[in-house]
Amino acid sequence: MAELPRSIDETLTLLRAGNYVPDRSLATVLYLSLRMGRPLFLEGDAGVGKTEIAKVLAAQLGRKLIRLQCYEGLDVASAVYEWNYAAQMVDRETLVKDVFDERFLIRRPLLQALEPEPGGAPVLLIDELDRADEAFEAYLLEVLADNQVTIPELGTIRAEAAPIVIVTTNRTREIHDALKRRCLYHWIDYPDAARELEIVRTRVPGAGERLSAEVVGFVQRLRNEGLFKNPGVAETLDWATALTELDRTALDPETVSATLGVLLKYQDDIARMDAGRAKTLIGEVQAEQALRA
Repeated sequence: MAELPRSIDETLTLLRAGNYVPDRSLATVLYLSLRMGRPLFLEGDAGVGKTEIAKVLAAQLGRKLIRLQCYEGLDVASAVYEWNYAAQMVDRETLVKDVFDERFLIRRPLLQALEPEPGGAPVLLIDELDRADEAFEAYLLEVLADNQVTIPELGTIRAEAAPIVIVTTNRTREIHDALKRRCLYHWIDYPDAARELEIVRTRVPGAGERLSAEVVGFVQRLRNEGLFKNPGVAETLDWATALTELDRTALDPETVSATLGVLLKYQDDIARMDAGRAKTLIGEVQAEQALRA
């Protein structure tokens, strides 16, 4: 188990060691979250790297990663605990007095995150909270504020060591202020061209310098085209990987048109990028790269 970083610079180094390229503002709030023992609430569009932060933290700190993927209808039985009713009934037949014993408890992600781990308190990722119902947010308040859950039949179960908590949301709906107050907050935006290029070089080392620069330049322009869903960093990396698999060293209109489905996930957006528009963007990107050469 690695020690928690002792400075913002060490936090930057820790993330970069896990091939995550942060800006200093993210490293700052993450450092404060770790040192203060407060959950970190990350908001931003899909694909900008929110979930990856929890994965990198767990890997670099040598901690267990516990992930609660949120969805509509998520309830206590799926997120926290439920009773093993079949085992309870068997033991009732053998006249065991207390059927609400911990040995009958099925621990779900939130309860698992409160249990001690040999490698240190785990990293708890509560992913895409905006997909869950508002009622579930209210249940999380006890977990986020006091690192505990209350089970009516057993009482309160509190963590010996607070888990490292990362909460993410794609902002498809607003999260209640009561939950945000219990966290440190950070908005993760799309990276600028320089940082996105560094991300591509780090995560897709097989892509050549020219291809990497042109991919980033093209994606940066796409985000100004008024699309229904802009491509995130995850799509940039997928596209760079796909073009590398096709042995491309530079962008060309035919390949771009054939692979737009890697970048864009809605047909209307793909239709907007017809061959003529794609060719124009490629020309702009390649002209800019030529000026820099």
